[in-house]
Amino acid sequence: MHLEGSCHCQRVTFSCEAYAPVPYMRCYCSICRKTAGGGGYAINLGARADTLQVNGREHLSVYRAQITENGDTRTSSGQRHFCRHCGSALWLFDPNWPELVHPHASAIDTPLPEAPERNHILLDSKANWVPVPEGEHEYHFEHYPDESLAAWHRRHELLDGEVPDSAE
Repeated sequence: MHLEGSCHCQRVTFSCEAYAPVPYMRCYCSICRKTAGGGGYAINLGARADTLQVNGREHLSVYRAQITENGDTRTSSGQRHFCRHCGSALWLFDPNWPELVHPHASAIDTPLPEAPERNHILLDSKANWVPVPEGEHEYHFEHYPDESLAAWHRRHELLDGEVPDSAE
């Protein structure tokens, strides 16, 4: 699916081809919550990095989170791209998976398909004030589900285009 996106001030616009365009997974980790999640979570889509086209690249900044685990702190390899003027979170790129880019659903201007179900992930990092929907099509995970972004889309017959090898 062809996606068009932008930041709030419109200095940065972008497009890409998403193989996994349905916003079904809400991430409650502290990084997503604090850098992009107005509702206490962020939603990332799956797209092919080689299709990413950016206008206004000079207005971008990149944030690489500091992650502390077991008393050790390291810098995340994930590069969170955002507009340095308005602060809009735009996409995540990680050089460990160079075929992939993960646009934030909140930055997409193209109408997105509705998800038939939702996965709420990294609930062990959720802020106490954030309500998590419950119900028949709401699935909760303290960490990550076993199913990949591509596999979920495949199971629901929602894949759009070729899936990069590293997305499996």
